[in-house]
Amino acid sequence: MDPLIEDSAKDAARSLMWGALFLIRQVKCIDVIDAYIDRIKEVNPLINAIVKDRFEAARQEALEVDHWLSKEQEDETTLEKKRPFLGVPLTVKEAFELNGMPNSSGLVNRKGVISTTDAAVVALLKEAGAIPLGVTNCSELCMWYESSNKVYGRTNNPYDVRRIVGGSSGGEGCALGAACSVIGVGSDIGGSIRMPAFFNGIFGHKPSSGVVSNAGQFPVAMGAQEEYQCTGPMCRYAEDLEPMLRVMAGPGIHKLKLDKKVPIHKIKFYWMEHDGGSILVSPVEPELLQVQKKVVRHLETVLGASVQHVQLRQMKYSYQIWVTVMSAKNQDGKEAVKFLELLGDHGKPVWPLWELMKWFLGMSAHTIPSIGLGLLESVLKHDRQTNTKFEKLRQTLWSDLVDMLGNNGVFLYPSHPKVAPKHHFPLTRPFNFSYTGIFNALGLPVTQCPLGLNSKGLPLGIQVVAGPFNDHLTLAVAQYLEKSFGGWVCPGKS
Repeated sequence: MDPLIEDSAKDAARSLMWGALFLIRQVKCIDVIDAYIDRIKEVNPLINAIVKDRFEAARQEALEVDHWLSKEQEDETTLEKKRPFLGVPLTVKEAFELNGMPNSSGLVNRKGVISTTDAAVVALLKEAGAIPLGVTNCSELCMWYESSNKVYGRTNNPYDVRRIVGGSSGGEGCALGAACSVIGVGSDIGGSIRMPAFFNGIFGHKPSSGVVSNAGQFPVAMGAQEEYQCTGPMCRYAEDLEPMLRVMAGPGIHKLKLDKKVPIHKIKFYWMEHDGGSILVSPVEPELLQVQKKVVRHLETVLGASVQHVQLRQMKYSYQIWVTVMSAKNQDGKEAVKFLELLGDHGKPVWPLWELMKWFLGMSAHTIPSIGLGLLESVLKHDRQTNTKFEKLRQTLWSDLVDMLGNNGVFLYPSHPKVAPKHHFPLTRPFNFSYTGIFNALGLPVTQCPLGLNSKGLPLGIQVVAGPFNDHLTLAVAQYLEKSFGGWVCPGKS
């Protein structure tokens, strides 16, 4: 593997800046971009992560960066502040607008939709100097945790191509895990950043609700979903999370405390090994339980931190709480858009039973998870009494967690009950995503952190959760865990 693609985004940008400032131009931006293009051409035929590239445009932008650096006389501190990701390769989930790139979200009816502008976060990252290489695959309409659709096909895990990459930001997680990019953009309404980050052995951060703009992606969240959908950073190296979040937050940065120093040993750690035994989800696998306990022992014995095991009984109802929140109206009384309406975007109305018959004949333009969700939506009736019950559970869980964590605590919880399963397995366990989805329903910041590989060479990981707007705590813990447990492991070296 070319050593140029082993640098973090922070190191890559710094090496370009220092080289220009001290006239030792050993590495040029065009060299970095070409190294990533070569890597994508080498491995993308196996994994199908990047579904549309912009290599020629990226090379031209790299040459412009090199020319600009050869003329620019600003000092490194000024350059880092103005353009912290100067010349850094970036990939973007296809559900986000990237000028000149498709924006179908895996829906056949939208196959011809080409973005004429950039999503808010994409524009901010480009202003910060990042160079987009292309867009990455997602599940149909971003509503499933396997990234497969009838527009681009299926994405395969770089650690074992027989396994899933997660969803809906699965192509993004895969591209980063396979070293086809160093930073990426994802979105998360039920774990769509954190599950792909977990399955592909990288870092992913779901920010506190309301910090990062969701503008410029499809589908557009409506109803209460507007509050609980989050756009966030995905990357291979923990040190890139914080500068990415600074850029992506834009004006929302004032809500966070990213400048506050975090003494790791003074953080109060709480942990829970599973959701309490919900019959809707898989039991947590032994190797995931073992690595979590390994982290706990390390924090107690090596770091000397305060670590406490807790039992939050409401976690057992994570799926029910999540679905109650996602079907609710927002404060203005606006309802969530029906999934069947989204399936019919740019086309005729969709009848799920008819689509199911067509699917059996190989004639449907939709995936079986989408058809199944459409069927479920058409028969599911939301009982007010039941919804009230689970909304009260959500409120008590939020209060219990927030009171427990305060402004100096984090909660360790499995990222998923299973390591990356084989293709189609999610159809047998559709509610396993509730391990991540519950934190969307609570609006709390969460960072998924890789913890090495299991006995089969598949990534392990853990979620680090903090109280509202205490993202700086989870990001600091992510960097500590990376130093202690190794972080991302290249699939080629596993």
